Amino acid sequence: MNLMFDILTMAFQTDSTRVATLLLAHDGSNRSFSEIGIPEGHHDLSHHFGNEEKIRKLKEIDLWYVKQFASFLHKLDQVRDTDGNSLLHNSMIVYGSGNADGNHHTHVNLPIVLAGAGGGT
Repeated sequence: MNLMFDILTMAFQTDSTRVATLLLAHDGSNRSFSEIGIPEGHHDLSHHFGNEEKIRKLKEIDLWYVKQFASFLHKLDQVRDTDGNSLLHNSMIVYGSGNADGNHHTHVNLPIVLAGAGGGT
């Protein structure tokens, strides 16, 4: 993921593109997160049925993803665009999920972040 964020940063910096989409994980992915001590699959954990331990693990995974996203935003903020502003200032970056609650597959009150200033717009 960090490599893909580096590639996106470079693509924006070199003006190779100004539009990109990056899927960080498939909704049905059951990828484990052993690197942060969670061997269970994300999808299985998302169907937690109120189990506090599963919810705690999901929160850890979500925090891990948000930290990766924050690192990407920091990279964009450190790189100057041709007008002297940061790439982050000149961008509109959307980060979110299609599910608000994976346990119930709800699609309202989605967790969405819009970062950047769109060049001041």
